[in-house]
Amino acid sequence: MEHDCCFRDGDKWFRYRAAAIIVEDNCVLFAGNKVNDYYYSIGGGVHLGETSEEAVKREVFEETGVKYEVDYLAVVHENFFAGSSDLKGYDCHEIAFYYMMKPKGNKNLNSQSVTMGSVKETMHWIPIDEIYNYKAFPSFMQEYLQSDHIGVEHIITYERA
Repeated sequence: MEHDCCFRDGDKWFRYRAAAIIVEDNCVLFAGNKVNDYYYSIGGGVHLGETSEEAVKREVFEETGVKYEVDYLAVVHENFFAGSSDLKGYDCHEIAFYYMMKPKGNKNLNSQSVTMGSVKETMHWIPIDEIYNYKAFPSFMQEYLQSDHIGVEHIITYERA
């Protein structure tokens, strides 16, 4: 079994994550499930000994059933947030590398994914110009997708309630 680069220390939790920004036909792909009342980015924990680029390709395939290729590293995200679901009560700190993936030209997916807590995940194409109507994390995605960027951005968010 592979081990994610994450640890718990008392009521604190840390994870090193790789995530994807997948845009097709002016829509961005998010995941959701029946336990949480929000949508979240495609991705997951980087395994020990794995690069973030290897991790994002693996996670995208695991969650969508489609092999997407990396276009470029877009965002280094430092996220501080209050845990929910199986992390309820934890003060969470996550460092994520967000990769822009090369578009396929269609929205066809073959997803069969489940979360760490064995909850079935569903994939959702959210129109970029309607993203403000959705409870979707990370929160920077709304603004990020509606403007042009040069190089890698460093974004820090505090999502604590």
